[in-house]
Amino acid sequence: MAFATKLVNREASLNQCSPTLQEKHRPAFDKLWEILKPPVKEVTIGSEGHQLKIGGKYVLYRHEFTYANPTAIAIDVTDDMFEDQLLSRLKRVEEYIYRYIGQDLKLNAIAVRCASDDPKTLAKAVKTIVSNSTLPIIICTTNPEAAEAGLAAASGKRPLLYAANTSNWKSMAELSLMYQSPLVASAPEGLDELRSLVRTLEACGIQDIVLDPGTFPGEGMGTTIANFSTIRFSACKHDDELFGHPIMGVPLVAWTSEGELPEITKWNEAYLTSLLIARYADIMIVHSLDGWALLPNLVLRQNLYTDPRKPVAVEPGMRVLGKPNVNSPLLATSNFALTYFTVASDIESFGLDCYLMVVDSEGLSVESAVAGRKLTAEKFSQALEQNNAKDKVNHKNLIIPGRAARLSGEIEELSGWKVLVGPLDSSGIQKFIREKWNPAPQTS
Repeated sequence: MAFATKLVNREASLNQCSPTLQEKHRPAFDKLWEILKPPVKEVTIGSEGHQLKIGGKYVLYRHEFTYANPTAIAIDVTDDMFEDQLLSRLKRVEEYIYRYIGQDLKLNAIAVRCASDDPKTLAKAVKTIVSNSTLPIIICTTNPEAAEAGLAAASGKRPLLYAANTSNWKSMAELSLMYQSPLVASAPEGLDELRSLVRTLEACGIQDIVLDPGTFPGEGMGTTIANFSTIRFSACKHDDELFGHPIMGVPLVAWTSEGELPEITKWNEAYLTSLLIARYADIMIVHSLDGWALLPNLVLRQNLYTDPRKPVAVEPGMRVLGKPNVNSPLLATSNFALTYFTVASDIESFGLDCYLMVVDSEGLSVESAVAGRKLTAEKFSQALEQNNAKDKVNHKNLIIPGRAARLSGEIEELSGWKVLVGPLDSSGIQKFIREKWNPAPQTS
């Protein structure tokens, strides 16, 4: 029963139930899988240990359940780059990491565009990438000969092949089967053509398909959003298996506009990326590596793919910031991740030496937790006891968040500690400590 409950909540997978994997139970497994499988198939790109999963969505709207497998963002390179240029761009992609509420936001893949249309040139570029990076690869060409050369150079790496269209589908399908690589079905002509192409590829035996309905910048943006939404709505609400595959967006097309300043083009690419993240894109290819263009979308992606059923929280406990001593301030905050990392970051940026006691608020912010009785005087008092606060400092002063001010009197009664009500915002901690904190030991 416990395992069945986890299956329903998508906290466990069916293949973890070993008896159903036996051949005699195969019919039961197949029946259960039909019930439990996501409307949008999950596709894996990359080799063992460096895999990228896309798709696997169960719901159309995030609040209905949760989204799985955050939108993968691939950065493009071209095969006609000089080797040092290619390696430099590859290094920038791998080193692009931003720490956000305790998690590293990263880029996910490299898309190799066959600008030369030459199989040998593409193969050389792919070999350079494979030799110097473990990032999953997207091979971008509609030339079957070049595609085969690229796939051979990435043998065993399971790259995503982009793309099969209405004219080259047969050759691309054969290559996909031969190299066991997932394949993008591209039909910017319209959704009817895309549906027909997918049906044809499935009939050829292709199981891992990614849909590309076309990404159109400028005046075509409305069509782009409508197509992406229609595909995902058909899969999630109408069990349309032909459209039940991950979707690819290509904000890179913003660079095809002529006469624009580079900054304007980067902006166009950035907002097109944000729209497609919000409108069901499972993987995208972008060009700009500018922080101002990429970072907002990485944060947007992280926020959308946070499980709404589980508040983002950190472990309660005592944190040591800087090099505090027995006379250093003792502050308290909630265990809502965004609150904690904001407070800790501000304290560290001020260069303050102090203790920060993280109180269990069930992952809610201070104001919400106080209002909902998830952050109470009892919890503050218990946290002081559990974290042996009296052994860390020789005073009994506790600084609580300004938004928990109404609990101050009750905390003092329960704990015997003197409570100082801190600022409403952690940006005011430095001024508060300078003006209100008395470092002299106090025992009463």
